Amino acid sequence: MKTSQYYKDNPEAYAKKKLYDKKYNSSEKATKKRTKLNKFNRQKGTYGNGDNLDACEKKYKNKIRIMFCKRRKNRADNNDMPGDKRARGKN
Repeated sequence: MKTSQYYKDNPEAYAKKKLYDKKYNSSEKATKKRTKLNKFNRQKGTYGNGDNLDACEKKYKNKIRIMFCKRRKNRADNNDMPGDKRARGKN
């Protein structure tokens, strides 16, 4: 069953989903973080110039540092974990 059809058939579930989406999408924390990173991009002259670089926050020695990351679909900082490298065969 398609999701849209499910929500048409279950208006209570759709109302619940809308409440969740509203809370999740209007997170002040995420908005402030993105604003800070956009400001960093503009200062460095890389905002909107098509160089596929984007500012991201990475933890380094328990401090968060802003640095440039290659833009990709998921920019989560999971790819530096030793377990992930072992799982992909990159010791």
